[in-house]
Amino acid sequence: MLDDYQKEQPIIYRILKNAIIKDECSHAYLFETGNYSKSSEFIKAFVKALICPNHHMTASSDCRYCHLVETDNFPEIKVINPDGFWIKKDALIALQEEFNKKPIMGDRKVYIINGADKLNKQSANSILKFIEEPDNNITALLVTDNLYSVMPTIRSRCQILSFQNVKQTFPEQFQTTDKITSLLYRDSEADNTEKINKAIEFVNYYEKNHLNTILYMNKLWHDYQKNKEDCDKAFEIMILYYKDILSAKLNRKISIFTDEVEQLNKIANQNTIENICTKINIIMELKQNIKYNANLNLLMDKLVIKLEGGI
Repeated sequence: MLDDYQKEQPIIYRILKNAIIKDECSHAYLFETGNYSKSSEFIKAFVKALICPNHHMTASSDCRYCHLVETDNFPEIKVINPDGFWIKKDALIALQEEFNKKPIMGDRKVYIINGADKLNKQSANSILKFIEEPDNNITALLVTDNLYSVMPTIRSRCQILSFQNVKQTFPEQFQTTDKITSLLYRDSEADNTEKINKAIEFVNYYEKNHLNTILYMNKLWHDYQKNKEDCDKAFEIMILYYKDILSAKLNRKISIFTDEVEQLNKIANQNTIENICTKINIIMELKQNIKYNANLNLLMDKLVIKLEGGI
Protein backbone atom coordinates (compact mmCIF):
# COMPACT_ATOMS: atom_id res chain seq x y z
CA MET A 1 0.00 0.00 0.00
CA LEU A 2 1.07 3.59 -0.52
CA ASP A 3 1.95 4.20 3.13
CA ASP A 4 4.56 1.43 2.89
CA TYR A 5 6.76 3.72 0.78
CA GLN A 6 6.73 6.90 2.84
CA LYS A 7 10.29 6.31 4.15
CA GLU A 8 11.86 5.05 0.89
CA GLN A 9 10.24 7.66 -1.37
CA PRO A 10 9.15 10.51 0.92
CA ILE A 11 8.88 13.21 -1.75
CA ILE A 12 6.76 11.34 -4.30
CA TYR A 13 4.75 9.75 -1.50
CA ARG A 14 3.88 13.13 -0.01
CA ILE A 15 3.00 14.66 -3.39
CA LEU A 16 0.66 11.84 -4.37
CA LYS A 17 -0.93 11.40 -0.96
CA ASN A 18 -1.77 15.10 -0.75
CA ALA A 19 -3.15 15.06 -4.29
CA ILE A 20 -5.46 12.15 -3.46
CA ILE A 21 -6.64 13.65 -0.17
CA LYS A 22 -7.35 17.02 -1.79
CA ASP A 23 -8.81 15.44 -4.95
CA GLU A 24 -6.25 17.33 -7.02
CA CYS A 25 -4.60 14.47 -8.92
CA SER A 26 -3.05 15.33 -12.25
CA HIS A 27 -4.56 13.97 -15.46
CA ALA A 28 -1.14 12.51 -16.35
CA TYR A 29 2.00 11.53 -14.43
CA LEU A 30 5.38 10.62 -15.89
CA PHE A 31 7.37 8.44 -13.48
CA GLU A 32 11.15 8.27 -13.94
CA THR A 33 12.19 5.03 -12.26
CA GLY A 34 15.96 5.55 -12.16
CA ASN A 35 17.46 2.60 -10.31
CA TYR A 36 14.53 2.18 -7.92
CA SER A 37 13.75 -1.54 -8.04
CA LYS A 38 10.29 -1.18 -6.44
CA SER A 39 8.91 1.38 -8.88
CA SER A 40 6.27 -1.01 -10.28
CA GLU A 41 5.06 -1.90 -6.79
CA PHE A 42 4.92 1.77 -5.80
CA ILE A 43 2.89 2.67 -8.89
CA LYS A 44 0.44 -0.17 -8.21
CA ALA A 45 0.05 1.07 -4.62
CA PHE A 46 -0.73 4.55 -5.95
CA VAL A 47 -3.31 3.09 -8.35
CA LYS A 48 -4.98 1.28 -5.43
CA ALA A 49 -5.29 4.50 -3.46
CA LEU A 50 -6.55 6.33 -6.55
CA ILE A 51 -9.14 3.73 -7.59
CA CYS A 52 -10.39 2.73 -4.13
CA PRO A 53 -13.61 4.57 -3.14
CA ASN A 54 -12.14 4.97 0.37
CA HIS A 55 -8.68 5.83 -0.98
CA HIS A 56 -7.01 3.22 1.21
CA MET A 57 -3.30 3.87 1.72
CA THR A 58 -2.82 1.16 4.33
CA ALA A 59 -3.76 -2.51 4.03
CA SER A 60 -7.47 -3.31 4.16
CA SER A 61 -8.35 -6.99 3.93
CA ASP A 62 -12.00 -6.37 3.08
CA CYS A 63 -11.56 -3.88 0.21
CA ARG A 64 -12.66 -5.50 -3.05
CA TYR A 65 -11.27 -2.67 -5.16
CA CYS A 66 -7.78 -2.93 -3.65
CA HIS A 67 -7.82 -6.71 -4.03
CA LEU A 68 -8.77 -6.52 -7.71
CA VAL A 69 -6.01 -3.98 -8.42
CA GLU A 70 -3.46 -6.10 -6.54
CA THR A 71 -4.37 -9.21 -8.56
CA ASP A 72 -4.43 -7.31 -11.88
CA ASN A 73 -8.14 -7.93 -12.33
CA PHE A 74 -9.61 -4.46 -12.03
CA PRO A 75 -11.55 -3.86 -15.26
CA GLU A 76 -10.83 -0.14 -15.55
CA ILE A 77 -7.02 -0.43 -15.62
CA LYS A 78 -5.23 -0.86 -18.93
CA VAL A 79 -1.49 -1.52 -19.26
CA ILE A 80 0.36 -0.80 -22.51
CA ASN A 81 3.80 -2.37 -22.98
CA PRO A 82 6.25 -1.94 -25.86
CA ASP A 83 5.81 -4.39 -28.71
CA GLY A 84 9.41 -5.06 -29.66
CA PHE A 85 11.31 -1.79 -29.63
CA TRP A 86 8.32 0.53 -29.97
CA ILE A 87 4.88 1.17 -28.54
CA LYS A 88 2.54 0.62 -31.47
CA LYS A 89 0.04 3.25 -32.58
CA ASP A 90 -2.70 0.61 -32.91
CA ALA A 91 -2.47 -0.25 -29.20
CA LEU A 92 -2.98 3.41 -28.27
CA ILE A 93 -5.93 3.83 -30.63
CA ALA A 94 -7.54 0.71 -29.13
CA LEU A 95 -6.95 2.12 -25.65
CA GLN A 96 -8.76 5.37 -26.49
CA GLU A 97 -11.71 3.51 -28.01
CA GLU A 98 -11.99 1.29 -24.93
CA PHE A 99 -11.78 4.23 -22.52
CA ASN A 100 -14.58 6.08 -24.33
CA LYS A 101 -16.99 3.47 -22.97
CA LYS A 102 -18.71 3.77 -19.59
CA PRO A 103 -16.80 2.13 -16.74
CA ILE A 104 -17.94 -1.30 -15.63
CA MET A 105 -16.82 -0.75 -12.05
CA GLY A 106 -16.20 2.44 -10.13
CA ASP A 107 -15.92 5.87 -11.69
CA ARG A 108 -12.19 6.14 -12.53
CA LYS A 109 -10.12 4.67 -15.34
CA VAL A 110 -6.34 4.41 -15.27
CA TYR A 111 -3.96 3.49 -18.07
CA ILE A 112 -0.27 2.76 -17.62
CA ILE A 113 2.23 3.10 -20.47
CA ASN A 114 5.44 1.26 -19.61
CA GLY A 115 8.54 2.26 -21.56
CA ALA A 116 7.19 5.71 -22.44
CA ASP A 117 10.54 6.45 -24.10
CA LYS A 118 9.49 3.91 -26.76
CA LEU A 119 6.70 6.15 -28.02
CA ASN A 120 7.86 7.25 -31.46
CA LYS A 121 6.57 10.37 -33.19
CA GLN A 122 3.65 8.58 -34.85
CA SER A 123 2.40 6.78 -31.74
CA ALA A 124 3.00 9.83 -29.54
CA ASN A 125 0.95 12.06 -31.85
CA SER A 126 -1.92 9.58 -31.71
CA ILE A 127 -2.28 10.04 -27.96
CA LEU A 128 -1.23 13.64 -27.26
CA LYS A 129 -4.74 15.07 -27.09
CA PHE A 130 -5.96 12.08 -25.06
CA ILE A 131 -3.24 12.74 -22.47
CA GLU A 132 -3.79 16.49 -22.39
CA GLU A 133 -7.61 16.56 -22.54
CA PRO A 134 -8.93 13.28 -21.12
CA ASP A 135 -12.52 12.68 -20.18
CA ASN A 136 -13.32 13.11 -16.50
CA ASN A 137 -11.70 10.62 -14.15
CA ILE A 138 -9.15 9.20 -16.61
CA THR A 139 -5.59 9.19 -15.29
CA ALA A 140 -2.49 8.43 -17.36
CA LEU A 141 0.61 6.95 -15.73
CA LEU A 142 3.64 6.89 -18.01
CA VAL A 143 6.78 5.09 -16.89
CA THR A 144 10.37 5.43 -18.13
CA ASP A 145 13.88 4.66 -16.95
CA ASN A 146 15.20 7.90 -18.42
CA LEU A 147 13.13 11.07 -18.42
CA TYR A 148 15.06 12.69 -21.25
CA SER A 149 14.48 9.75 -23.58
CA VAL A 150 10.78 10.63 -23.63
CA MET A 151 9.62 12.95 -26.41
CA PRO A 152 9.34 16.58 -25.21
CA THR A 153 5.73 16.78 -26.43
CA ILE A 154 4.85 13.95 -24.04
CA ARG A 155 6.93 15.27 -21.12
CA SER A 156 5.33 18.70 -21.33
CA ARG A 157 1.85 17.23 -20.83
CA CYS A 158 2.65 15.29 -17.65
CA GLN A 159 3.52 15.98 -14.05
CA ILE A 160 7.01 14.53 -13.71
CA LEU A 161 7.93 12.48 -10.65
CA SER A 162 11.43 11.01 -10.29
CA PHE A 163 12.05 8.23 -7.80
CA GLN A 164 14.98 8.64 -5.44
CA ASN A 165 17.76 6.12 -5.99
CA VAL A 166 17.73 3.45 -3.32
CA LYS A 167 20.88 1.39 -2.98
CA GLN A 168 20.42 -1.88 -4.82
CA THR A 169 21.11 -4.95 -2.70
CA PHE A 170 21.44 -8.52 -3.92
CA PRO A 171 21.45 -11.91 -2.22
CA GLU A 172 24.95 -12.82 -1.08
CA GLN A 173 25.15 -15.83 -3.43
CA PHE A 174 24.37 -13.75 -6.56
CA GLN A 175 27.06 -13.72 -9.24
CA THR A 176 27.45 -10.85 -11.71
CA THR A 177 25.17 -12.45 -14.30
CA ASP A 178 22.49 -12.99 -11.64
CA LYS A 179 22.60 -9.31 -10.71
CA ILE A 180 22.39 -8.12 -14.31
CA THR A 181 19.54 -10.52 -14.98
CA SER A 182 17.58 -9.18 -11.99
CA LEU A 183 18.16 -5.59 -13.11
CA LEU A 184 17.64 -5.82 -16.87
CA TYR A 185 16.08 -9.15 -17.80
CA ARG A 186 13.51 -9.75 -15.06
CA ASP A 187 10.69 -10.19 -17.57
CA SER A 188 12.63 -12.53 -19.86
CA GLU A 189 12.35 -16.29 -19.62
CA ALA A 190 15.39 -16.82 -21.88
CA ASP A 191 18.91 -17.47 -20.62
CA ASN A 192 20.76 -14.21 -21.31
CA THR A 193 24.07 -15.22 -19.70
CA GLU A 194 25.98 -15.25 -22.98
CA LYS A 195 24.72 -11.81 -24.02
CA ILE A 196 25.70 -10.40 -20.62
CA ASN A 197 29.18 -11.93 -20.74
CA LYS A 198 29.75 -10.74 -24.30
CA ALA A 199 28.87 -7.15 -23.41
CA ILE A 200 31.45 -7.28 -20.60
CA GLU A 201 33.98 -8.98 -22.90
CA PHE A 202 33.47 -6.21 -25.47
CA VAL A 203 34.54 -3.51 -23.00
CA ASN A 204 37.51 -5.56 -21.82
CA TYR A 205 38.65 -6.17 -25.41
CA TYR A 206 38.18 -2.51 -26.38
CA GLU A 207 40.17 -1.27 -23.38
CA LYS A 208 43.08 -3.47 -24.46
CA ASN A 209 42.91 -3.07 -28.26
CA HIS A 210 41.20 0.28 -28.78
CA LEU A 211 40.55 1.15 -32.46
CA ASN A 212 41.45 -2.37 -33.63
CA THR A 213 38.22 -3.49 -31.97
CA ILE A 214 36.41 -2.48 -35.18
CA LEU A 215 38.19 -5.27 -37.08
CA TYR A 216 36.62 -7.94 -34.86
CA MET A 217 33.17 -6.41 -34.39
CA ASN A 218 31.25 -9.44 -35.70
CA LYS A 219 33.02 -11.85 -33.36
CA LEU A 220 32.79 -9.48 -30.39
CA TRP A 221 29.32 -8.06 -30.88
CA HIS A 222 27.12 -8.70 -33.93
CA ASP A 223 27.08 -12.48 -33.53
CA TYR A 224 25.51 -12.08 -30.07
CA GLN A 225 23.66 -8.74 -29.87
CA LYS A 226 21.52 -9.41 -32.92
CA ASN A 227 18.80 -6.75 -32.79
CA LYS A 228 18.01 -3.35 -31.33
CA GLU A 229 16.61 -4.74 -28.09
CA ASP A 230 19.75 -6.81 -27.52
CA CYS A 231 21.93 -3.78 -28.23
CA ASP A 232 19.91 -1.56 -25.92
CA LYS A 233 20.40 -4.00 -23.02
CA ALA A 234 24.10 -4.50 -23.89
CA PHE A 235 24.68 -0.74 -23.84
CA GLU A 236 23.05 -0.59 -20.42
CA ILE A 237 25.42 -3.33 -19.22
CA MET A 238 28.40 -1.35 -20.53
CA ILE A 239 27.20 1.76 -18.71
CA LEU A 240 26.91 -0.20 -15.46
CA TYR A 241 30.35 -1.73 -16.07
CA TYR A 242 32.03 1.64 -16.56
CA LYS A 243 30.27 2.97 -13.46
CA ASP A 244 31.87 0.16 -11.45
CA ILE A 245 35.20 0.97 -13.11
CA LEU A 246 34.71 4.53 -11.87
CA SER A 247 33.97 3.16 -8.38
CA ALA A 248 37.22 1.17 -8.53
CA LYS A 249 39.08 4.31 -9.58
CA LEU A 250 37.61 6.22 -6.63
CA ASN A 251 38.23 3.32 -4.20
CA ARG A 252 34.51 2.88 -3.66
CA LYS A 253 32.63 -0.38 -3.20
CA ILE A 254 31.94 -2.34 -6.39
CA SER A 255 28.17 -2.77 -6.61
CA ILE A 256 27.50 -5.19 -9.45
CA PHE A 257 30.59 -6.64 -11.14
CA THR A 258 32.09 -8.24 -8.06
CA ASP A 259 33.39 -11.15 -10.18
CA GLU A 260 35.45 -8.72 -12.27
CA VAL A 261 37.30 -6.77 -9.60
CA GLU A 262 40.78 -7.49 -10.97
CA GLN A 263 39.78 -6.44 -14.47
CA LEU A 264 37.94 -3.36 -13.18
CA ASN A 265 41.05 -2.21 -11.31
CA LYS A 266 43.22 -2.83 -14.38
CA ILE A 267 41.00 -0.69 -16.60
CA ALA A 268 40.64 1.95 -13.88
CA ASN A 269 44.43 2.25 -13.67
CA GLN A 270 44.63 2.82 -17.42
CA ASN A 271 42.10 5.66 -17.40
CA THR A 272 41.67 8.98 -15.67
CA ILE A 273 38.42 9.82 -13.89
CA GLU A 274 37.63 12.25 -16.71
CA ASN A 275 38.18 9.51 -19.35
CA ILE A 276 35.82 7.11 -17.60
CA CYS A 277 33.11 9.75 -17.21
CA THR A 278 33.50 10.71 -20.88
CA LYS A 279 33.09 7.08 -21.96
CA ILE A 280 29.95 6.69 -19.85
CA ASN A 281 28.46 9.80 -21.46
CA ILE A 282 29.35 8.59 -24.97
CA ILE A 283 27.69 5.23 -24.42
CA MET A 284 24.61 6.88 -22.89
CA GLU A 285 24.39 9.28 -25.85
CA LEU A 286 24.61 6.53 -28.47
CA LYS A 287 22.21 4.32 -26.52
CA GLN A 288 19.52 6.90 -27.20
CA ASN A 289 20.20 6.54 -30.95
CA ILE A 290 19.78 2.77 -31.12
CA LYS A 291 16.05 2.92 -31.77
CA TYR A 292 16.55 5.31 -34.71
CA ASN A 293 19.53 3.49 -36.31
CA ALA A 294 18.76 1.09 -39.12
CA ASN A 295 22.41 0.00 -39.36
CA LEU A 296 23.72 -1.31 -36.04
CA ASN A 297 27.09 -2.14 -37.62
CA LEU A 298 27.74 1.52 -38.31
CA LEU A 299 26.52 2.49 -34.84
CA MET A 300 29.04 0.16 -33.20
CA ASP A 301 31.88 1.45 -35.40
CA LYS A 302 30.85 4.96 -34.39
CA LEU A 303 30.90 3.94 -30.72
CA VAL A 304 34.51 2.74 -30.89
CA ILE A 305 35.62 5.81 -32.83
CA LYS A 306 33.94 8.15 -30.33
CA LEU A 307 35.40 6.26 -27.38
CA GLU A 308 38.83 6.68 -28.91
CA GLY A 309 38.23 10.38 -29.38
CA GLY A 310 37.34 10.63 -25.69
CA ILE A 311 40.71 9.36 -24.51
